[in-house]
Formats: sequence, C-alpha cells, structure tokens
Amino acid sequence: MATEVLSPHSFAQLLAQRAFIRLWCARLCGVCAGQMLMLAVGWQMYELTGSAWDLGLVGLYQFLPALVLTLVAGHVADRLHRGRIVAVCLVAQTCVAALLVAATAGWSVGAGGHAGSWLSRELLLLVSVLLGTIRAFQMPAQQALTPLLVPLGLLARATAFSSAGMQAAIIGGPALGGLIFLLGPSAVYGVCALLFAVAVLLLLGLRYEHQPPRPEPTTLRSVLAGAAFIARHKTLLGAATLDLFAVLLGGAVALLPIFARDILQVGPWGLGLLRAAPAVGALSMSVALTRWPLERGVGRVLMLAVAFYGLCMVGFGWSTSLWLSLLLLALSGAADMVSVVVRQTLLQMETPDHMRGRVSAVNSIFIGASNQLGEFESGATAAWLGPVGSVLLGGVGTLCIAAAWCKLFPSLLRRDRMTSPA
Repeated sequence: MATEVLSPHSFAQLLAQRAFIRLWCARLCGVCAGQMLMLAVGWQMYELTGSAWDLGLVGLYQFLPALVLTLVAGHVADRLHRGRIVAVCLVAQTCVAALLVAATAGWSVGAGGHAGSWLSRELLLLVSVLLGTIRAFQMPAQQALTPLLVPLGLLARATAFSSAGMQAAIIGGPALGGLIFLLGPSAVYGVCALLFAVAVLLLLGLRYEHQPPRPEPTTLRSVLAGAAFIARHKTLLGAATLDLFAVLLGGAVALLPIFARDILQVGPWGLGLLRAAPAVGALSMSVALTRWPLERGVGRVLMLAVAFYGLCMVGFGWSTSLWLSLLLLALSGAADMVSVVVRQTLLQMETPDHMRGRVSAVNSIFIGASNQLGEFESGATAAWLGPVGSVLLGGVGTLCIAAAWCKLFPSLLRRDRMTSPA
C-alpha cells in the first residue's frame, strides 16, 4: 500500500484506484445477491413454520460457524492471497444459490411444500450453516483488502465509499428480491447465483502487490494475535464492542417478516421495503461521509449515533404505520453507518498490515455476533415477549449500552480524530 497522504478533498483520486473500484463492484454484486438470498430464505422459513424461533435460528446457525472458524480464517487471510480467498467464497455462494434453485423447484412441483418436498426447515437451516462457514473466511480477507488497494490518505474516504456501495446493494437487493419474488422464489435464487458469478469474474481480474509474510509457525498465540491486539488497545476494544452490543440488542431484521405480515399487513414487497429502509439511511449517511469525512470529535459522535439508533428502534417497535416504520428504520441505518465508518477506519488505520487479517477476523466475529446472533436474540425474545416487546426491549438496551460505554471507555469518548493522537 502506498504511504503518501493525499488530499482529503479529491474524490477523483479515489475513483482512479482501479483495483479498489474492481473490488467495490464485486462487493456490490455479492452483497446484493446475499441480501436477496436472505430475504427469500426468511420468507420461506416463516411460510413453512410460522415460527419466530425458527427465524432466529437462521441467524444463529449462520453465526456459530463464524464463531468457531473466523480466527483461523483471519490467520489464513494473513498468509494467502486475499483476493483469491474472497473469490473462492463467492464461488461457494454461487453453488448454495444453485442448490436453493433446485430445492425450491422441487418444492413447487412436489406437493406444494408437503411430503416429498425438497425444501424444508432443515434444509434452510443447513444453508444457514453453509453461508456462515463461507462468510467466516470471506469477511476477514475482504476487510483486509482495502488498505492494500488505496493510499493511506484515502482510507477513511474509501471506507465510507465502500459502505455507500454496500448500502446501495442492501437497498437494491431486498427491493429487487421482493419484486422478483412475484415470479417465485426460484427466480430470486437464480438471480442470486448470476450475481455471485459476476462478482467472481471481477475478482479474478483483481491485481495488487501481494507480499507473502515471512515464515512463522502456526501456533495458538499467532491465531489469537488479533484478539490480543484489540484487547491491548482500549479505544479499539470500546468501538468494536459498542457496535457489537448495540446491534445485538437493538437489531430487528429477523423479525421484519412478522412485522410485514402480521403487524403492518404488507406482503413480500413490503418486506423488501422494510429490509431496504435502513440501507436508504445508511447510504445517505455514507455518501455524506464520503464527501465530508468526520474530522473532529469522532468519539462523541460515535456515542451519540448509537444512542440515536436505540431511540429509532424504540419508535419502530411502537409504530403501526408502514411509512413511519420505514422512516425510523432509515434513520436507524444512518446512525449505524456513522458507527460502521468510525469503527472500520480506526481498526484499519491502527493495525499493521501483517495483522489486518487477524484483526479483521475478530471484527468479523463482532459483526456476526451483532447481526446473526442478534437475529437469534430477536427471535427468542419475540417468542417470549412478542415482536413489539422484543424490539422495545432491544432499543432501551441499546440506550443503556451507549451510556455505559461512555463510563467504561473514556478514551473512546474523548477521541478527537481518526488518526492516532500525537
């Protein structure tokens, strides 16, 4: 990676980084396909079982393989060509989408989902395990790629621009998936397979300077080096765990099929809008942060953003209007994007390249815990308190976490700039 610091006001310089733009396009296709796939899986699971618990299990079954494998995957990302690791993971996801095409076709012609059906609760849970295993290797390698493709002076802007692209995919994926679902779930899975394949082709042409690390024995200490690094840096530990617990408690993605069908009384198209709404806010915020990167008071901004996220979740839990729900979800996405950009930039700027895979792996565990484990937490509490009670409890919990972290991590609260203080 180049070390010169470039002007933070020159967006054209970022677009000139061809390898970064190729990765950006590949991630756009992959994230869009992944969002469409999970929308269809969630809807089919709820149609098959009608169970909030099973919707939560979809998230849990994705998280468990990541919990077991991600630290090993981070070690692999620091040893091998990261672009090829991501490409192999996308090939595997193409195969999963093709499997779901076949299974759904079997469902549609085989007794409407009854005996003899290919598609079942167990198959959808197995797919969740496969996706969790694949993403355990994909995420550390993917996160650790960007610093190799852009100069250090463009890293904060590149992080925000990457997030903008991902949020655009998160918006477009569910919305497009909801429309394609009118043709049947097998059509959704077919488009997913095509998008994953396009992402693979883009990554096969990715070129960057890969310097194999000097030989080092693989030991438990080397595998756990990323966790030890974050534990030593209290500001990084505070930022990562703040996002972990805030989204773990406050997330409501797993419950959106219930809100769409039973509370707001909209169909798959409405579910697509609900899933896309947080990304609309996140996209708007990431575009703003790409144009005007955060320069001062980043710690205070981070804490306020997490608290605002919790307030939005409380409002969403009370809402019985589709349009108010969409607005609150969009605002929550904007607040979450501030947290994402601050956390990712701090981690990448303060981590040496030979450890970025392992540190990114730890960050991936936090992300997976907040997202997939958060989906399980939402499903479990919804089975106990109902979907509204689950979302309200999570929103209040997020507010409490933001207040507690101000006391537990004062260095994070006082952090002024993205770069390390002199």
